[in-house]
Formats: sequence, C-alpha cells, structure tokens
Amino acid sequence: MTKAITFSEFGGSEVLKWTDVDVGSPASGEVRIKHQAVGLNFIDVYFRTGLYPAPLPNIPGMEAVGTIEEIGTDVTGFAIGDRVAYACPPIGAYSEERVMPVSGLIKVPDTIDDQTAAAMMLQGMTTEYLLQRSFHVKPGDTILFHAAAGGVGLMACQWAKHIGATVIGTVGSEEKAALAKAHGCDHTINYQEEDFHEKLMEITEGKGVPVVYDSIGKDTFEKSLDCLQPRGLLVSYGNASGPVTGVDIGMLAAKGSLYVTRPTLMTYNASREELEKSASDLMTMVGNGTVKVNIGQSYHLSEAAKAHDDLENRKTTGSTVFTL
Repeated sequence: MTKAITFSEFGGSEVLKWTDVDVGSPASGEVRIKHQAVGLNFIDVYFRTGLYPAPLPNIPGMEAVGTIEEIGTDVTGFAIGDRVAYACPPIGAYSEERVMPVSGLIKVPDTIDDQTAAAMMLQGMTTEYLLQRSFHVKPGDTILFHAAAGGVGLMACQWAKHIGATVIGTVGSEEKAALAKAHGCDHTINYQEEDFHEKLMEITEGKGVPVVYDSIGKDTFEKSLDCLQPRGLLVSYGNASGPVTGVDIGMLAAKGSLYVTRPTLMTYNASREELEKSASDLMTMVGNGTVKVNIGQSYHLSEAAKAHDDLENRKTTGSTVFTL
C-alpha cells in the first residue's frame, strides 16, 4: 500500500493522519506518478481548515515532482520514466504515489533537482503571474511585497530586482530581514517593530507605491491600501492572517480611486498555453541562476502536521519541501 497524509474532517493540524491509501490505476488522460519530493504551501492549510472547500476524506497538497510509472489511455506527449512536476488541482500531493491528469504536468529538465522542482512550481509560477500579469512591473517601479522572506517573497525579490524595480519588503524579524536583503530586497520593514505604512511613506518620500502584493490578508489589507499611490493596485493573493471580509467599496474612492484584485494561479494558468508559458519563464529564471530557490526547511512527509504548525506560526523561511 501507498502511504499518504489524509484528513477526514476540517480543523487544525491534528486532523492530518499518516495512513495507507489505494492509489489505483490511471484512467483516460491520466498517469500514475511516484513522487520524489512534495511542496508545502499555505493553500494546503486553507483546504485543511475548510476555508477552501474540498470533499472528505481527502489528501492535501497541490505541488510535487516525480516520475511517471504508469500511463492511462489517450495520453500523448508523456512517457513512462518522464520526470514531471505540477502545481495545480486536484489536491492530493501529500502521498508517496498518486494518479494525476496530464493536463497539469510539466516536464522537468535535468538541470533542476527534485527538491528545487518541488519547491518552485507553485510559488514560482505565482511570482511569474504577480510580477508579469497581475501588474506588469517595469524598470524603475517601486513595489511593496509583504512576507518578503517567504517562499514567494524571496523569489519575487530576486525577479523584481532583475526587472529593475526597487523592492520594499515586510518581514517579522531581523533574521528574515537579512534573508530578504540577501535575495534582492532593497528596503525591509520589520512589522513587529515599525508601522509598515509610516515606514513605507518615509522610504518613498510620501509618494507611496503603484502596487502592493499582499498574501497576509485581514491584518494588512487596509494599511496596504494606504501605501498606494492614487489609482494604485492592491494584489491580494493570500490570507495567512484570515480572509478579508466586509469591505466598503467606497473606501477605494476615498483613498485615491484604487484598484483591488484577488487573483489565483489556477485562473492565470487555466489554459495549457498559459501554464506552459508560465512554467517556461520560471524554469528559465531558475535555470540561468537569476532566481535561486531558497529551501529554508524540509520535513519527512509523515511530519506534515508539524510543518503546518511551523508555517502557520511564521517559523519558516523561504520554501518548504517534504521528503519521501
């Protein structure tokens, strides 16, 4: 039998169980993958708690790398032995093996190792669409990126710096500030010690920024709006502190005719063409060394509950990988 992390009810990390599962055989358009490494992302927490709906019982996880071991009917472009990665639904990556539709798979070049591939797909393609499509960052732009020492944050700091932007990042400790600066962040703001809005206005000489990237949600939403220039854009792409609710849309007018978007990777990479372009851009940036994937910690997959606790308590830095 295959071992996997399962959950049969929504709740805290204690609902995650290391159990035997029956993977089954691939149907039409599917393959069976033996995983080499699995990525941890905050979206896994959202499914575990029930913030994002999922049928029960289930297996969490949306990102992994592995080798194709069996192929179903009507599969073209992939073969047994191919090394592939993915970062998309359906959830189920926290497993030694799984069946997966080929529509979401990307072949991984030999130049990228298993742990890097597992750590980079979801966060890296998120970085790609945030900087290139949600808001097209240009040379000379100044941007604010919350959680700059997180997995997306460290990639975004490097990518934005490569574009020629000035990056202001919020962090929760001096250690995280040093890490963000080492990855291209020009100015760090420790939100535990400083008001990030006041400090940003000091850095920008009262001008604000054209875009704020916010994965924190409830705790930072309103002050993030205050950091924007007139007609600026708040890209709210996560809710680590809880979802943003009860927003008075008139606030956007009062604060300067602002824009707010709540994007998802699944929407931005909905078509095969978009997925392949996003993955190609990411692999180019990682492959040529422009973006270095920082794996801050790793856990055996059976330790998923501890990994979730550490992620939620902001004890992690960079990307997190499960080994098998």
